[in-house]
Amino acid sequence: MLDVKGLESCYGRIKALDGLDIQVREGELVALVGANGAGKTTFLRTLSGVQPLTAGTVRFAGQDISRLRADRRVRLGICHSPEGRQVFGPLSIEDNLRLGAYALAGKANQPELDRVYRMFPILYEKRHLSAGTLSGGQQQMLAIGRALMGAPRLLLLDEPSMGLAPLLVEEVFNVIRTLKQQGMTILLVEQNAFAALGIADRAYVLETGNIVLTGTGQSLREDETVRAAYLGI
Repeated sequence: MLDVKGLESCYGRIKALDGLDIQVREGELVALVGANGAGKTTFLRTLSGVQPLTAGTVRFAGQDISRLRADRRVRLGICHSPEGRQVFGPLSIEDNLRLGAYALAGKANQPELDRVYRMFPILYEKRHLSAGTLSGGQQQMLAIGRALMGAPRLLLLDEPSMGLAPLLVEEVFNVIRTLKQQGMTILLVEQNAFAALGIADRAYVLETGNIVLTGTGQSLREDETVRAAYLGI
């Protein structure tokens, strides 16, 4: 479904991504793990079209989207739940969710809205309240729900457990497991490498803009180098 070759992206003279090759097959959950500053968020931003690439190609479902605008990528089915949640605080929860379907203007999005409310009942209960009144964990649910409103073929999740208490981290990962079981294709960027590798079909380890290791989630979880560098074992 996703085929990235030789991807480079820069901030001014600083090269944040240096020739990445990454593939995601339909129905897979692929994790991208690495330390802060490795380029994980930049990679997702480049895939969704927010950050321009400077070299390489991105093909999605056989189509070259390397120069495609961000809104066109959403219409193709690439939906992004960003780092830090970035909900629209003054707007209601339901308005935040409906904005996730903005690029699908003209299409009925009630089925997606009903699905999000079934997955996150607390959002339904509070749907008329402003998003800024939600706790951090609830805002993360809203950010994921907003991405689901775009009817994704590929869901990009950036640090969904960031800043959450352990019980909420488990709740968020249960949601990701459910989406995976439903057949959704997911690219997960996550600093909690132990949890991410535990649910990933395959994974890549990113260091300073380069892929240094790749394998199944389980094999990387058991790799001594990964365990020492990222799992604290």
